[in-house]
Amino acid sequence: MPVESTSIPTPPAARVAVLYHFCRFQLPALKLAQDNFQKHLVRTYGLFLPKAEGELTWEKYLEGLYPIDWYLCCGCLENNNKAWEILFATRTGRGDVLLIDALRARAVRLYPKDEEKQENAVSDFWAHLIVSESPGSVPVLARYDGQRPLAPWLIRVFQNWHVSRLRVHSHTQSLPEDDLSLPIPEKAQDRWHESFREFARDWLGTLSEQETLILGLRWRYRLSQRDIADLFSVHEGTISRQVDKLRDRCLETIGKKLTKEGWDGDDLEGFILTELGSLMVDEPRLSAESLKKLMAQKGKTIGDPVTQDD
Repeated sequence: MPVESTSIPTPPAARVAVLYHFCRFQLPALKLAQDNFQKHLVRTYGLFLPKAEGELTWEKYLEGLYPIDWYLCCGCLENNNKAWEILFATRTGRGDVLLIDALRARAVRLYPKDEEKQENAVSDFWAHLIVSESPGSVPVLARYDGQRPLAPWLIRVFQNWHVSRLRVHSHTQSLPEDDLSLPIPEKAQDRWHESFREFARDWLGTLSEQETLILGLRWRYRLSQRDIADLFSVHEGTISRQVDKLRDRCLETIGKKLTKEGWDGDDLEGFILTELGSLMVDEPRLSAESLKKLMAQKGKTIGDPVTQDD
């Protein structure tokens, strides 16, 4: 739950002023009064406070803030028409797909062969961005704390929101936070299977030791971003940004190669993430032994990963 604003320290006036003018400069068409700007800043600080590892200061919060995404979200909550126009035009950064189209692609996987449910899934979610789903609940955008990119966060919330509705009737499970792999489908697209594996292994070969560790710890060991941050003694926001950049670079690099090869499917992102989960099972660089050696080089130790059945 968000923390009462009366218990939140006053934000540093100079930093707030600089941040305000930076956001206005980046999105000049979106006008938000400075008083409202600061109210939203205090509000989202309160949202993030219970999630923060250790003592949260304004310096740490502002360091991890995605200011433009945060400013856009605040504009939507203020029902600013220009903010909504910008949000509608937002692209996910993965194959340059519009946010609304990325949501539709998720709806197709959630409700296969049911176009009405697919359309309703997206429209219902969009309708509740600033309107509560039920009395006492919090609108979707009012839950955004600014500590991660907005578009991927909205896609993830959409996925988990609908999965929670389906869970009663199926064995579907929500995605782990920021996970890089989706469940493997029963029928892979064989035509592109080998090409993907070649491109994905090339991409894995470009990862630094730190990136390999983050990928391995998130997927092989199923550690949360907070657990990884604790291992490396860094702020959780640092790991969050590294995970997002890693995911985006994976999708961009492999996606461009598949497109150049003639990919003509509807959901390139879904294909890449699905196939990646399959490939990582047998990837030597992400084996527990390899990850232990990398950790040892950093003077740290880690035990055996939890099995998928645990």
